[in-house]
Amino acid sequence: MISIKTNNLTKKYKEKTVVNKLNLEVNKGELFSLLGTNGAGKTTTIKMLTTLILPTDGEITIQDKDIKKQRMQIKEIINISPQETAIAPNLTVQENLEFMAGVYQIKDKKEKIRELIKLFKLEEVLKQKAKTLSGGWQRKLSIAISLINNPEILFLDEPTLGLDVIARRELWNVIEELKGKITIILTTHYMEEAESLSDRVGVMVKGKLITIGTPKELIDKVDAKNFEEAFVKIVTGGEE
Repeated sequence: MISIKTNNLTKKYKEKTVVNKLNLEVNKGELFSLLGTNGAGKTTTIKMLTTLILPTDGEITIQDKDIKKQRMQIKEIINISPQETAIAPNLTVQENLEFMAGVYQIKDKKEKIRELIKLFKLEEVLKQKAKTLSGGWQRKLSIAISLINNPEILFLDEPTLGLDVIARRELWNVIEELKGKITIILTTHYMEEAESLSDRVGVMVKGKLITIGTPKELIDKVDAKNFEEAFVKIVTGGEE
């Protein structure tokens, strides 16, 4: 089943085309990474897919729902963990989870919070104010909050940006546990992260989606030694 589909998706700001006729299909339960250098159009694409901005042209369907006609229904089945850690700094970890469960009017609130505490291993920091947490714990809490409404599709925008190696690996383990259960769209500048976690990868250059494949397929396609080299070859025009 196709979870996300775009047809000639385009976004222009005055005369500047930021996303140019992007055609994409993401399968249900897949972890799909959208990669590209700064200014490639990734962030604008994510903003359109998450209903934050509307396209200039083209179509988006999320779980067979049209983004222009069924925007509110789509909002109910998606969530996003943004680059900027989305937590209330003066609330404890427990209070953050309870507050967001209230915002989303979660029916089995206590059970859902228990589930997220277990998944993210938050027991030891539950009573700490969010602002006192390390960067790794803050990211874990931010992602936990984005799962509070049981989204069918989760957008992870640079989830491990600025984290140390241990904190990054711990988050990878959590993301691995989510794979297959929900559809995940990941943006990252860490090639090792994309290679390790992704079922498939799409690479954007100057607003265009120029190639899609598994990490191994892209390595083989441009005859690269590793995934990072493959990415560099693709974005610099080494791919024919």
